Amino acid sequence: MEPSSSSENRLDVQIRWLIRRDMTDVIQIEQSSYGEAWTDEDFLTCLRQRNCIGMVAEHDQKIVGFMIYELHKSRLHILNFAVAPEARRQGIGTQMVLRLIDKLSQQRRSEILIEVRESDLDTQLFFKKQGFRAVCVLRRHFDDTEEDAYTMRFQLAAEHGIDSQFAIRNRISQFGAA
Repeated sequence: MEPSSSSENRLDVQIRWLIRRDMTDVIQIEQSSYGEAWTDEDFLTCLRQRNCIGMVAEHDQKIVGFMIYELHKSRLHILNFAVAPEARRQGIGTQMVLRLIDKLSQQRRSEILIEVRESDLDTQLFFKKQGFRAVCVLRRHFDDTEEDAYTMRFQLAAEHGIDSQFAIRNRISQFGAA
């Protein structure tokens, strides 16, 4: 399935590497997006890792979104992803996902994974619209609330089916059928 690319209300952005001077805006977006937000130290610890990448979406010299992801041999793993509240529903998240999908094909990786809180229906629906499917439940995944998470996956070559490690039948299986 191809990600949604509706042109209505679309705000075109430049997606570039996250640099130190972006951190104030990134932290502000993070705090306005999540109840249990990452701290400055969480970002720095993550971004110091060799396989961890930060990118921002910029419009008119203003940061309107960001994503932090890890590079693995065969996949990308999104660790953090947010769009500024005032810039949501304008195609920014979709443009960021498309950038990641482009990186898959360039780097010979085949999938993108993200864990989404069970209670975060908006994020689940956004990623579903981008072609991601819920593939498993992670019980008590979040330390702050012990809330469950759904692992959602975008697979570049969807015809290969679901890997055996994710071939679990559970209450989210219906989200995988489309």
